[in-house]
Amino acid sequence: MRNGVITYLFFLLVLASCQKQPGNKITSNEFPPIYPDYIDVIIPENIAPLNFLMRDSCKKVVATIKGANQTITVKGKTKIQIPIKKWKKLLSENEEQNLEVTVSALKNGTWATYRPFSWEVNKNKIDPFLSYRLIEPGYEVWNKIQVVERNIETFNERVLADNNLNEGSCMNCHIYGSQNANISMMHIRGEKGGTMLNKDGKLRKINTRNKDMIGNATYGNIHPSGRFAVFSTNVVIPEFHAYGSERLEVYDKASDLIVLDFDNNEVSTQPFLSDTTTLETFPVFSACGKYIYYCAAPYKPLPDSIRSLKYSIHRISFDPENNTPGTKADTIWDAAEHNGSVSHLKTSPDGKYLLYTVADYGTFPIWHREADLQLMNLQTGGIDKLKDVNAFCSDSYHSWSSNSNWFVFASKRDNGIYGKTYFAYIDSEGKAHKPFVLPQRDPAMYDYTLKSFNIPELSKGQTPFDAMDIEKLYSEMESENVK
Repeated sequence: MRNGVITYLFFLLVLASCQKQPGNKITSNEFPPIYPDYIDVIIPENIAPLNFLMRDSCKKVVATIKGANQTITVKGKTKIQIPIKKWKKLLSENEEQNLEVTVSALKNGTWATYRPFSWEVNKNKIDPFLSYRLIEPGYEVWNKIQVVERNIETFNERVLADNNLNEGSCMNCHIYGSQNANISMMHIRGEKGGTMLNKDGKLRKINTRNKDMIGNATYGNIHPSGRFAVFSTNVVIPEFHAYGSERLEVYDKASDLIVLDFDNNEVSTQPFLSDTTTLETFPVFSACGKYIYYCAAPYKPLPDSIRSLKYSIHRISFDPENNTPGTKADTIWDAAEHNGSVSHLKTSPDGKYLLYTVADYGTFPIWHREADLQLMNLQTGGIDKLKDVNAFCSDSYHSWSSNSNWFVFASKRDNGIYGKTYFAYIDSEGKAHKPFVLPQRDPAMYDYTLKSFNIPELSKGQTPFDAMDIEKLYSEMESENVK
């Protein structure tokens, strides 16, 4: 009898433990307080898992991600980190479908299930590699810089250049030609510096200044053929700002426009592109390679007139057979008419669009809270102010994916200080949708990484060099001079 009672009591204890729930349950009509904000976004089929964390003080969190035929359940304390194999399988099986995401969290002894949200899986893939410059978001420690390449299908990354290996010299603007990893360039300043050109499996170092130029090549873009690059040459002046919200202003004391032939190391220009009456900057080629778009403003005495310095968008023809820029510029966006100033031009690979940043004045929007992206339809001239893309603080430094369905940009929307990399989808009607930040293995990484992700550039393939190759190029190779 005694043994029977003990067995019965044990059965009751087991039954009670199986039925016990960790607190009460409630259902909320609010979206979960997750970071990053991945609620109701369109994502490419090949993106890495959208890991996130809860911003409230929960004890446990559970996320269910439901597709057409399967559901992933992920548990954590405060973070949801999705297994990459399950994630890849889920995305591949739900192309052009919505994934429903439901989050439940335990807080103060109560489980709360939040309002579900969706991830729309788009079949148009994004270019799988992304390069960006990691830099302190200010002016105190400018010489601690890395150029990093990230595989955005996974979380793998590697360093392409590190200025600790290059005598602390400043590194600028690693950019690709037509999103092709086999043609790219960056500038490294300093005594042994130059424009580091990666072309057809060979690294070259080019001194881009000849005797007739006001300075070295600064902002540039590579021709679709890979043979030419168009540059502005700028005498750049950085100064502390009198306005507390803008911190630092960078302006050009002088700037001109040139085209460089990489095959012959020859520079070409036109007199009106290299005189002192106009400031030219941020040139790019059209997708067809027959035009150059650039920003231009009438010269003004600076810094006294900085708030009246406003750049328009101009366009000239380009003859690739003779490496010859056109002799007349057309204005396609007038600063006076729009009461703004344009910078950072980028043409879409399909030739349909021109993406650019608009601020109140000047060409340094990174500290301008009002700086927004705009999209011009080059076929109709229509302008989209991208209200679903822009945020309250400095959206700039953008580039396209090779299929023109996605663009990437840097935004300071989280805290006004640190720039992070965001992606936005453009549909077949030309509408840009809500952007999402670059996913990280640890979703808390943006909280403890005190660097800005600067000048993001997409590429179809992996860049064929690394930081040691750049260190050797910088230290050991002589610069080629241009004519």
